[in-house]
Amino acid sequence: MDTIPAVLRAAAAATPDREAVVTPEARLTFAQLLERSRTFSRAALASGLQHGDRVAMWAPNTADWIVAALGLSGIGVVLVPVNTRFKGEEARYLLDRTGVSALVVDDGFLTQLLGADPLAALGSPDVQVIRTSQLGSFLARAEEVSEEDVEKAAGAVLPDDPSDIIFTSGTTGRPKGAVARHGQSVRLFRTWADTVGVREGERMLVVAPFFHTFGYKAGLLACLLTRATCIPLKVFDVDEALRTIATERVDVVPGPPTLYSSMLEHPARQSADLSSLRLAVTGAAVVPTALIARMRAELGFREVITAYGLTECCGFATACRPGDPDEVISLTSGRAVEGVEVQVLAAQGQPGEVVVRGYGVMSGYWDDPAATAEAIDTDGWLHTGDVGVMDAAGNLRITDRLKDMYVVGGFNAYPAEIEQVLIRHAGVSEAAVIGVPDERMGEVGKAFVVPRAGSQVQPDELIAWCRELLANYKVPRSVELVDTLPKNATGKVTKEALRQGPPRP
Repeated sequence: MDTIPAVLRAAAAATPDREAVVTPEARLTFAQLLERSRTFSRAALASGLQHGDRVAMWAPNTADWIVAALGLSGIGVVLVPVNTRFKGEEARYLLDRTGVSALVVDDGFLTQLLGADPLAALGSPDVQVIRTSQLGSFLARAEEVSEEDVEKAAGAVLPDDPSDIIFTSGTTGRPKGAVARHGQSVRLFRTWADTVGVREGERMLVVAPFFHTFGYKAGLLACLLTRATCIPLKVFDVDEALRTIATERVDVVPGPPTLYSSMLEHPARQSADLSSLRLAVTGAAVVPTALIARMRAELGFREVITAYGLTECCGFATACRPGDPDEVISLTSGRAVEGVEVQVLAAQGQPGEVVVRGYGVMSGYWDDPAATAEAIDTDGWLHTGDVGVMDAAGNLRITDRLKDMYVVGGFNAYPAEIEQVLIRHAGVSEAAVIGVPDERMGEVGKAFVVPRAGSQVQPDELIAWCRELLANYKVPRSVELVDTLPKNATGKVTKEALRQGPPRP
């Protein structure tokens, strides 16, 4: 069971009648999910797709996305998920870069991409366009391929075959495609589910988009591995999330910290039935201690687990464990998982770059040996670009990104540390800090703060708060109050957008 199609077959054999996928449009058991994905596999074979082809997926979190992805994976096609926030030019870059044979696309995104001349826009007349609104005509071709042929194609999918190419966010230039294999994805997210404590048969709300490792693998794949029910949200909406948790009796909600802070600040939260919630799995450069306490006290999570990973190591490298002390869960991302090594390139207790080695590290960047060699050294260590501190027990605390660090009068300042202090203030919901030019000091900190609902907190008050808790060079020289912070589709604050100027309150 070391390939994604084998995982689906095993789940359908063991629990055929259990719900596998629940969306507003469809409720599919594991048996039905297998049947529909195999129909998609047969149609894909009939349309000329074959083992090793790349196929782009540009659509939101829907049952159609799941069926198409599993159907394509079932014949050895390599998925190229496309960020749903991309514009046409950005999407075309991914399609051209990977040489896709087909594009599975929601019609709204297709309009952005193709314009008046589809073939010219895609750059090749050989690229098939499979519209989610017209799947019926595509799936009708399944009759041209026998069950024996699709079985043969599925049996040819091997653990070392590439399963997907997931592109990095591109915050430091053009996005790069990290290549993952079937076997490493299955092994790593079986370990993820075991480590964080997802139980067989639970119901998981998947908010993270499927084009990201967190949504596709910690969401959909983890559900297949644990035979849990995957309940994806097409677009994150707090009202819809709260309603879905209540009506579907959701147990598990993975997501970035901003997901939980949005739920906490929403007026409907107090009247929502969240009694089914058991487990939250989160992680980021900063997961405020105060937020974790509120998730337990106000949202009712009985377990909150923090973890760490990045696209280049298949999304997972360290995690806390259920039962860890609160201070470990609140202040660290836990320890390296089985089969993975994690080190900090500095003395114990001192900040340094985090490096990762083991079976979870990507094969490399697609068709980019130079960038691969820059990211993975000759000893197999992936250089993450993250700054962290490791304690004597091996627990990793991520303090920042190397690129976000700024220098105040010769001293290194790490925004995440300052954000952690700001978020502890009773009047603060979210905070982000960047370095800005200063004639005397070179750079100084500027904080952008989203106040908590009903709070009358003022900038001077927050600067004074920081002075009580931080060395002077770390204290932001200015604080700007904003309604929201700019975020990417996975919920992470985009510092580059802040540098260009945030939306005004």
